[in-house]
Amino acid sequence: MIPLTLAQIAAITGAGLDQVTDPGAIVRGPVVIDSRRAGRGGLFAALPGERADGHDFALAAVRAGAVAVLATRPAGVPALIVPDVPAALAALAHENAKRLRRLSGLTIAGITGSAGKTTTKDLTAQLAERLGPTVAPEGSFNNELGHPLTVLLAGEGTRYLILELSARGPGHISKLCEIAPPRLGAVLNVGRAHIGEFGSLDGVARAKGELPEALPPGGVAVLNADDPRVAAMAARTAARVVTFGRSSGAAVRGADVTVGGDGRPAFTLVTPEGAAPVRLRLRGTHNVLDALAAAALAGELGMPVDAVADGLSAAVARSKWRMEATERPDGVTVINDAYNASPEAMASALTSLRAMSRGWRGGHGRLQRRAFAVLGFMAELGEASGPAHEEVGALAARAGVRALIVVGDEAAPMLAGAKSEPGWQGDLLHVPDGPAAVAAAARLLAPGDVVLVKASRAAGLEQVALALLGEPSGHARPGQELHGPGEVTP
Repeated sequence: MIPLTLAQIAAITGAGLDQVTDPGAIVRGPVVIDSRRAGRGGLFAALPGERADGHDFALAAVRAGAVAVLATRPAGVPALIVPDVPAALAALAHENAKRLRRLSGLTIAGITGSAGKTTTKDLTAQLAERLGPTVAPEGSFNNELGHPLTVLLAGEGTRYLILELSARGPGHISKLCEIAPPRLGAVLNVGRAHIGEFGSLDGVARAKGELPEALPPGGVAVLNADDPRVAAMAARTAARVVTFGRSSGAAVRGADVTVGGDGRPAFTLVTPEGAAPVRLRLRGTHNVLDALAAAALAGELGMPVDAVADGLSAAVARSKWRMEATERPDGVTVINDAYNASPEAMASALTSLRAMSRGWRGGHGRLQRRAFAVLGFMAELGEASGPAHEEVGALAARAGVRALIVVGDEAAPMLAGAKSEPGWQGDLLHVPDGPAAVAAAARLLAPGDVVLVKASRAAGLEQVALALLGEPSGHARPGQELHGPGEVTP
């Protein structure tokens, strides 16, 4: 962040000073909500958490070098007292973004959608880094806490700020855009993820459309031409519209898409400026659209098409548990895609599983692998939950899995869906929890098999994948182990 004195921060946030002997003391960052990440010259924001209260860690943060604590009550250390810490963080982040735009011409890009936000953010950031210093969220820091914390990572040398915007209800994306107004905004899709929170797909579309609505007349809205609800958002923005997709009418298009036996897609990137071949290191055809959105954003930043294609082909998965394939010593491949799930994301993962099982090259050429799926529930689908889970069960059967292991009662409709698929002769297992799923999979898997593990984040099935790989359990992603409500929303 731009260096500010405690007195300046107090003026920005409306804070009162407590036990502050030097209002001119300068905060240079980092601004953190985890006392273990506090550092010299930083600011610690004390938040109440499910297991602990951040105020209890104020002294530890100051001893680690924090200049002061942003808090709602005195904490026995130099503190900025505010009635609402998240609101104060938002105000501080807004001021940081405003000053950076004025001082250094910072370009801000926002990305939203029902699925693919984090992958697109990671791809866009890796492209932008080739043009200049770039800041992007760690993992899925995309909500009312993660968003301002990311904005506060940007400093005077930052040229590009790539943000991921989530919504748990109407108006959420608008508020995030107010904190750091984007000049570029990409909407990836409108899907059934969290439809229970919005009531309908049209409700989801209204929420996602808050991003293009927030763009200025001189900005650029990057919209998915393949999704009618996203394409219709062109009427809701004053910005110039650039489309992406696999359809022929998209300005930034993916042509001749193929998928290798390793699950990695290849395509020709077609733009108004030219075309170039891309072969992603990420697995799954759904990543083609994410890559096209990133390509469109990078093109608007001035990157030539050949450089975009090269950058996309070199980009890696920076966020964990998203089609993360690891081969065990016995040849079993475990695909950990357990960060989150929606009906659309389940379909994409199962399509990739089918491709990987049919395209494996062994010592005697192309071989057929046995495919297995360990699937848990998809959260926040509301009344659509039952039919959606049945649909996924049918898709798993259609993907030709040797066995489908369904975890938990909420995912039970998958069983009926798989049974309804004509001609499928695989096995169905219904288990109560993760440990039972591990035991069931361990009995079934043999050298050379491939197994997909996927569910909504709340199901915690990443522990199943880790156990199948023989890795220690209980390791949260960076940024997840926080003294406060730092868990991020998908």
